[in-house]
Amino acid sequence: MSNIALIAASEGEVINPLLPETYDIVWSTVCIVIIGLAFWKFILPKFQQVLAERSDQIEGGIKRAEEAQAEAKETLEQYRAQLAEARTEAAAIREDARTQGQQIIAEMKVQAQEESDRIVAAGSSQLAAQRQQIVAELRSDLGRTAVDLAEKVIGESLSDDVKRAGTIDRFLSELDTVSANSAAGK
Repeated sequence: MSNIALIAASEGEVINPLLPETYDIVWSTVCIVIIGLAFWKFILPKFQQVLAERSDQIEGGIKRAEEAQAEAKETLEQYRAQLAEARTEAAAIREDARTQGQQIIAEMKVQAQEESDRIVAAGSSQLAAQRQQIVAELRSDLGRTAVDLAEKVIGESLSDDVKRAGTIDRFLSELDTVSANSAAGK
């Protein structure tokens, strides 16, 4: 460059180092125009297509997210409704079970009372039957003992059954009369 500057200085031209030559400006302009046309024709449409696709994806993603959120909210409301319904059913079942339990307890008490009454009645009738049997046995034993004592006191045998039965019956009736009078006197 120093040679060119010396040649140009000798010819008397003033050279501006910041200003390029005309042929450089022309060829640079031609290159820029070719690159600009290629960019405008091929790259810019692809770039716009990619931007449009991304814009659609973003808008679609937002729309899908909103739909998913609405669906989730609806599902949550359904879940809450089902939960409330389940709680209501559980309360009804508990109340039903409590009522049935009380009813069963009442039935069991009635059955137990009936069984107790039946057992007491059976025991009372059995006791009365045993009492009658014991009284009958005691009467016969008492009658034999009375006859034996009477035989010893009188000194003769009371072997006649008719006489013995009459004597025993009279003695027992007198005994019943005495015990009834003593029971009434108390």
